[in-house]
Amino acid sequence: MNTAYWSLEGHSAEALNDFWQLGAIAAIPAGQSVVRGGTIPYKPEALAKRDEHRAKWPATDPEAKCYMLGVPRVTYHDMPFQIFQAEGDLLMVYPFAAANRVIYMTDRTELPVDSWMGKSYGSWDNDVLAITTKWQNGQSWLDRAGNHASSALKVVERYTLAGPDAIDYSATLEDPETFSRPWTMRFRLVRNPNPAQHLMEFKCVPFTEQLLYGEFYKQARE
Repeated sequence: MNTAYWSLEGHSAEALNDFWQLGAIAAIPAGQSVVRGGTIPYKPEALAKRDEHRAKWPATDPEAKCYMLGVPRVTYHDMPFQIFQAEGDLLMVYPFAAANRVIYMTDRTELPVDSWMGKSYGSWDNDVLAITTKWQNGQSWLDRAGNHASSALKVVERYTLAGPDAIDYSATLEDPETFSRPWTMRFRLVRNPNPAQHLMEFKCVPFTEQLLYGEFYKQARE
């Protein structure tokens, strides 16, 4: 219900000049900030890295290369997701790159190696589902505007039922290597009311080959 997938911070509508052939189709829609306080509290060197990412978009965006989006970006990507709840662990499933993540409700072991999605622990705070995610590899972005974090990132999400078809969502990001202090994003998730609706897979690897392999791809096609 927002444009956080383009940028978590407030932004105006903007043309993508490198894709002028698509006209308005390729324009960035305006959006309000979902960051509490309006802006992300970067350290100076991390802000410079954000600007470098932004200048080289989209070629350097992990989304363009079909890498898993990481947490919390996977939550507000412009494709829907589904939550499966049982008596034990929870499962969240996403179309993009056929990603999923288990929310471990009892297992508290550490992840032996960092990964794109890290490992998520869940607990209940009365009726609020609290999820802590750590051990992400630091290579994912937070949006298409180049916002980012390092592998030291700790994300604490809170899912609060706001009605039969709505969840109030918040995520607090703590990363002393990137941010000067912890900060929080907030927005609402809305259930698709169509009972016949179901997720469709978006296995995007075949669409990235020319971007990833460049001249090698062209030679293979000849």
